[in-house]
Amino acid sequence: MKVTVKYFAGIREAIGMGQELCETSAQTLAGLRDELIALGGAHAESLARGKAVRLAINQVMSDESAPLTEGAEVAFFPPVTGG
Repeated sequence: MKVTVKYFAGIREAIGMGQELCETSAQTLAGLRDELIALGGAHAESLARGKAVRLAINQVMSDESAPLTEGAEVAFFPPVTGG
């Protein structure tokens, strides 16, 4: 299936793009994150397990168990703090 992946803040800066269209066989956000990590390089560093990364699907904050659907918009971003 195809999904649009958007990157924000430091993740966008590290990867060098704001969004990309991905062909995925993942069924959940966790699976998609693992596929992106497997690409290596900046994807692996920015989305690595153990790093604080927030996720949203179709503009709704979600945990990694959320199911993916054809045409979904997935967002990855670091936690935001106020102050």
